[in-house]
Amino acid sequence: MTRVLVTNDDGITSPGLHALARALLAAEMDVVIAAPVSQSSGSSASIMAEDAHGSIRVERRTLEGLEDVPAFAVHGGPGLIALIAARGAFGDPTDVVASGVNHGANVGRAILHSGTVGAALTGGLNGAWGVAVSLDVGMAPKEFQWDAAAQAAAELVPALLRHPRGTVINVNVPNTREQRGVIESELAPFGIVQTTLTQQDEHNVRLAVEDLPRDPVPGSDAAHLADGWITVTGLDPVSHVPLGIV
Repeated sequence: MTRVLVTNDDGITSPGLHALARALLAAEMDVVIAAPVSQSSGSSASIMAEDAHGSIRVERRTLEGLEDVPAFAVHGGPGLIALIAARGAFGDPTDVVASGVNHGANVGRAILHSGTVGAALTGGLNGAWGVAVSLDVGMAPKEFQWDAAAQAAAELVPALLRHPRGTVINVNVPNTREQRGVIESELAPFGIVQTTLTQQDEHNVRLAVEDLPRDPVPGSDAAHLADGWITVTGLDPVSHVPLGIV
């Protein structure tokens, strides 16, 4: 049976996390949940943690509707969770790191900053398959199709497992009851949101997030997602680029 770590960057109480765990259980996978005790969005693959005397605090939790699933709240981010899971912190190392369902899309090269994607990439670096899944809720959602996003990710896992260990995919799902299907997509040059500096003085800097004003690049994950597709993008966790300067 495929053993799966379910994590996220939105925290242990996130409905997207619970939906993903339920979908993977329904697909007859062996699930363990370990997620940050609090919001960790934007943490990328950071392995920083709240430590006490050199240790990482972990709390056992019982989640409603998932009472039979081992669940842990960790005082650290999702990248750290994927790393310590690979070292046996939550039982036998898992075959798959499934991260999400994230509150908001993760598209374009800006996924570098995503804790959701960072966990999947860290899993890949440590010999697991990785899948990050996000729901494109926009800036003011009226409903959340968590189960649709979780189901899309669960249905992609068998195809993922046909690739070598270390393979990582990034999945984005429209926040609608009906999607057009699944399409493989390239990363957009940046993403679907941008940050702007709204405050700068002697002691403080403040950033705000807003939608990009321009149309996404045709054929990119951002464009396909906007057109109603479930997007799948293969990611290379870490690679080198030959420079030829020596």
